[in-house]
Amino acid sequence: MARQQRAEESRRRLLTAAAEVFDERGFALATLTEIHNRAGLTKGALYFHFSSKEELAEAVVEEEATWYQEVDVSGPPMQVVIDLSHGFARALLQDVRIRASTRLVLENTYTQTDGASHRAWAERLAELMALAQATGDFRPELDPGAVSELIVGSFLGVQTLAQLFTRRADLEARVTLLWQALLPGLVPASRLARFAPGGSPRVWASVEVE
Repeated sequence: MARQQRAEESRRRLLTAAAEVFDERGFALATLTEIHNRAGLTKGALYFHFSSKEELAEAVVEEEATWYQEVDVSGPPMQVVIDLSHGFARALLQDVRIRASTRLVLENTYTQTDGASHRAWAERLAELMALAQATGDFRPELDPGAVSELIVGSFLGVQTLAQLFTRRADLEARVTLLWQALLPGLVPASRLARFAPGGSPRVWASVEVE
C-alpha cells in the first residue's frame, strides 16, 4: 500500500510539473528533463509512469474534464449554459492543469489531440439549449448544435485575447461582455431579463486571480 501511495504521489507531482511547464512554454519547448526536475524526481521515475512527452501531454489534457464537476447545473438550462462558460473561466484562473490542457489543445502540436474535451463541452451546451428551446428560452429558428460550437469557439477566442492582453486578469469581464452581445440573438426579447450574462453569483464567489 505504501509503495502504491508513493507511485500515485509521484504521478501527481509529474502531472503538476508538466502542467506548469506546458502552460509556460507550450508543448514544443517543454522538455522531459525540466518536468522531472521540477517535480523533484528522477528521469527513471518519469519513464515509469510516462513513456514519452506525448503521453504526458495526453494525460494533462485528460484532466481538463474535471472543471465541469465544479459548476452548479441546477438552474434554468440557458443560465447553465452561461454559467458553464464562467465556470471554465474560473478553472482557467485557478488551475494550472486546465490552463495547460487548453494551451495544448489549441496549439495542436502533438498527434493525440483531437479536441475531445471541447467537443464534449459543445455537446453539453447543445443539450442544454435544446431544453431551453423547448421551454421558449431559446429562439426556435436556431440550431442548438451549431450555436454550441459558436459559443465554444467564441469563448476560446476571448480567453486567448485575455491571456495575451492582461494575463486573464479581466477574463470575467470579457466573458460577461461576450454574453451581453450574444444573448439578444439567442433568447427571445421577452425572456432576456431572466438571464444574468455575468453568471450566477455562486460561479465567481471563490475566484482568486493569480
